[in-house]
This record gives sequence, C-alpha cells and structure tokens, in this order.
Amino acid sequence: MHRNTGRPRATRALARALSGTALAVLAFAAQAADPFAACLAQLRGPALKAGVSGATFDTHTAGLAPDMAVIGLLDAQPEFKTPIWDYMAGLVDDERVADGQAGMARWQAELARAASRYGVDPATIAAVWGVESNYGRTLGGRPLLTSLSTLSCFGRRQAYFRGEFYATLKIIQDEHLAPDRLVGSWAGAFGQTQFMPSTYLRLAVDFDGDGRRDLVDSVPDALASTAHFLKRAGWNSALDWGYEVRLPAGLDTAGAGRKNKRPMSYWAKQGVARVDGRPLPAGDVPAGLLLPAGKSGPAFLVTRNFDALYSYNAAESYALAIAHLSDRLRGGGPLAQAWPTDDPGLSRAQRRELQRLLIARGYDLGEPDGMIGARTRTALQSAQRELGLPPDGRAGLKSLRALQAGKPAD
Repeated sequence: MHRNTGRPRATRALARALSGTALAVLAFAAQAADPFAACLAQLRGPALKAGVSGATFDTHTAGLAPDMAVIGLLDAQPEFKTPIWDYMAGLVDDERVADGQAGMARWQAELARAASRYGVDPATIAAVWGVESNYGRTLGGRPLLTSLSTLSCFGRRQAYFRGEFYATLKIIQDEHLAPDRLVGSWAGAFGQTQFMPSTYLRLAVDFDGDGRRDLVDSVPDALASTAHFLKRAGWNSALDWGYEVRLPAGLDTAGAGRKNKRPMSYWAKQGVARVDGRPLPAGDVPAGLLLPAGKSGPAFLVTRNFDALYSYNAAESYALAIAHLSDRLRGGGPLAQAWPTDDPGLSRAQRRELQRLLIARGYDLGEPDGMIGARTRTALQSAQRELGLPPDGRAGLKSLRALQAGKPAD
C-alpha cells in the first residue's frame, strides 16, 4: 500500500505539468504563426510602463489586424520623392490661397487670439492648416491604432512608432477621444493640422474652452495648438521666415544650405537682394541660402523661423510650401523665379482636368479629385505612349497639353 499511495498524486502532477507544457507549446506555435499577435503581446508591458492601463490596452488591441500597405509608404514620402516644382504646384495654387483667405476671414477672431497668445501670425498658422489638411477637408482615413500597431511590429523605426502607438492609447484613455475619430495619415498624424500622437500629448491645447483638446472637430483647438507648436519650436514674431532673393552673377554658392547661416549684412555685401526690391534687414540676423532646385532655380534667404516650420515635418520642401503659402495668404504673388524645368508641375485644378481627359479617353479613374495616385499614373503612362511622350506617368504640363490637343506630340 505504501508504494502505491504517491502514484495518483504524482500522475496528476505529471499530467498538469504536461498540460502546461502543451499549452505553452501551443501558445508559442500560435505566436509563431501570427507574428503580429506575438508582437502585440510583447508591447503590452512597455505600454503599461508608459501609462496605458491593462484594460485600455486589451480593449483596444483586441481584434487589431495589421495594414501592411503602410510599410511600403515608409520610403515613399512625397516631400523626398516628388520634384520640387510638382510638390509646390499642388500645395500652393490659387485655389488653396482663396480657400485659405476665406478660412482666415471665418476664423479671424480665433486666429487673432492665438497670434496674441503665442506670437505666431495668422497667415502662418493658416498656411500650416492649408498644407496639412486642406483647411480640414482632408484628414486622412487610416485608423491610427491599425497603422501605428503595424509600424510598431514591422519595418524600420519600430521604436519610434511604438512610442506613438502608446501615445494613441493614452489619448483614448485620458482624453476620451473615440478611436473611430482617430484616423489620419499612414504614419499616424491626425487632426486638422496633423499632429503626431506624442506631439498632441505635449502641445495640444483646449482653445474653445469645452474641456477637451480636440484637433479633429475643433478648428480653434487645432489652430491654437499649431501656434503653440511653432512657438515651442522657436518661432520669433520679430522675424520673417525669409525672402525670395536674386543672386548676383558669380556668387559662390558652395556653402549654401539652411543650416549654414550668416548675418544678413554678409548677404547684402555679397549682392544678394530681395526680388521685390525691398532691402534686406539690417544687422546680424542669421540667414541661410536655400537653393531647393540648384542655383538656376528660385533662391531664398531663410531665418530660424523657417527652421521652426521645418520641425513640423523635417523636409525643406514642406517648410517652403508653408512659407510661400503664408506669403500668398498675405497678398503676395507667385515666385518670381521659375523652376528650372521645361515641363512645370500642375495645380490641383489642372490635375483634375488631366484626369477628366484621361476618363474621356476611356480610363476608369473614378471621380476626378486632383490626387495623382497609382491608377492615374498607370492610365497616364498608357496615354503618354499613345501621344508620343515618354511614358513616365508624371502629371506635368506637357502631358496635359498633349491630352488637351488630343493627338500625338510633335
């Protein structure tokens, strides 16, 4: 009897151990079969350390599935892939200027109040609004939780996107913003002026006094938050962002660049002059010579206010679009110097016309929207072949004119 009394207990213990081992093996196999689920499981602990409750994490990650399309967008940002004349033509056109001036008139009081509090002029605030979301018309349609969880688990810069993923969960938890309102760009920027979630947590403000920092549905909150961002980025109300300038013949531009700033007095002595005929500011205000298309294209002297704009999206073409749009919103005209190309970029109205002409030739593009996506580029390549143009899929003036003429190019 003594020899047998331990067997049932030992058998049960062994069974439990084997069962636990089997469950662990099954869990490991499941995670190996679903790397996204395994990644989310690994993110839970760091999320809790970042201030996200377990209940928040579990509730809002349940049922998440990756959107692998965002991985391909990591290296396809238009600020770096698009010719500067195409980029500027679409972002700073007469349509955006008119819409911006109308928006400034509608929100005049709020813009004036934001300018008074943060020291950033209304035109600059409105220009960011216009470039980022077309004055609230284009907020993006990708759910932040989906995009940021995907970017947290796949591709490069995972550590950065994990921080933004945790920040999004904190916004849902602490700010009580509904997840279905948190939609935006592939990278997680959202709202009227496209803040990243971590930027929202640091700098968003409640400007309409309703107790919520709402950059999606509150224009006052969005505009004031942008002004707050620029102030914290070093915006100086006593400075212009810079000026378009003419360069004297023979000027050595080897040291050109936004970061290589010299006193305005230095540039004046070199013969650099504003295109509008007004003198450069006297004194030692630092300015860098920006040549976004080389010496033969438009030239600019830019101050540290330009650097503040740059910090919004870390691309000189982006900062230049905001800077130039702000000048246009104040009543300024187009750039004086043409871009160095024989095939200029198209405004959004011209892009819609190009799409209408392609549709008339039998291409299925849906409703013309002025957005040159994959379907438009593919259709344009086919039409370019028919018209005797290089089939590069680029929507430039030559292609538009050829489509308007409706015959092969000479």
